[in-house]
Amino acid sequence: MGRRRRYCRQSCRQRAYEQRAAVKGTAVPVDAVVLTADEATALADRAFEVRCLAEDVATAVDEGASADELSRLCADLVERSRDAERLR
Repeated sequence: MGRRRRYCRQSCRQRAYEQRAAVKGTAVPVDAVVLTADEATALADRAFEVRCLAEDVATAVDEGASADELSRLCADLVERSRDAERLR
């Protein structure tokens, strides 16, 4: 019921149908993201790396690190943050 779903491609329509069919009749919400244990561990590890790098940047600032060192740490933080955005 309600407004019809719109999809960018037929393949997106098919994946959405498969997702709805897979969770139909289960306690899993339709909008849930299901990760394997390995994927969840990898995601937690990437988040931990980001936090550690952010702490490194804060420590370097407190200790008066050079601009070059801060630039390198920030570049590492941005790279790890991008990597952490991946769910799979």
